[in-house]
Amino acid sequence: MTRIACKICRRLGESICGREKCAYKKRPYPPGKLISEKKHRAPQTDYGRQFREKQKVRNTYGLREKQFANYVEEAGSAQGSNPAEHLYEVLESRFDNVVLRSGFAASRALARQMVAHGHITVNGRRADIPSRRIKIGDVIAVRAGSKNSKLFEGLSEKLKALTAPTWIKIDGEKMTATVQGKPKAAAGDHMFNLTSVMEFYSR
Repeated sequence: MTRIACKICRRLGESICGREKCAYKKRPYPPGKLISEKKHRAPQTDYGRQFREKQKVRNTYGLREKQFANYVEEAGSAQGSNPAEHLYEVLESRFDNVVLRSGFAASRALARQMVAHGHITVNGRRADIPSRRIKIGDVIAVRAGSKNSKLFEGLSEKLKALTAPTWIKIDGEKMTATVQGKPKAAAGDHMFNLTSVMEFYSR
């Protein structure tokens, strides 16, 4: 899984896997390219840039093409909101992503696994669908029967030291996270160009 993720990073020309030892950092050129070729990339077209941005977002959130396209369609048809901002809210509101942002897991893949195995509750009830939308006021927590798992060893202390997004309130003692607002990108966070993604699908 790690090798596949880093292969995607190298193909996209950017580290998106979140690993300190990402292969792209050692070999910042596409897989299969000769060393003599890596400095001679062809200039990208607008389509190429938009496609790359789309792939970067889709792979970061670990989504299938059809699933991601449905999110984009929803964002494009939303009334009274900026399509790019709406898409960001949809992606960030996914259950697996909220688990990651809340500090319960070190990677999105692990967060998805925790959810799928029923280790996390929503409002006190066991939930196991990673794509579930978490709403304002929802409280996520580690299921009582899972608290002794090695997955959550030292979690309370980690949560107390965590700087969470402003739209999530963390309680380290209770090991809970409460969604208190809509997901908003932090100032200076330019990891994605979601406007470019919307333009790609509008072709």
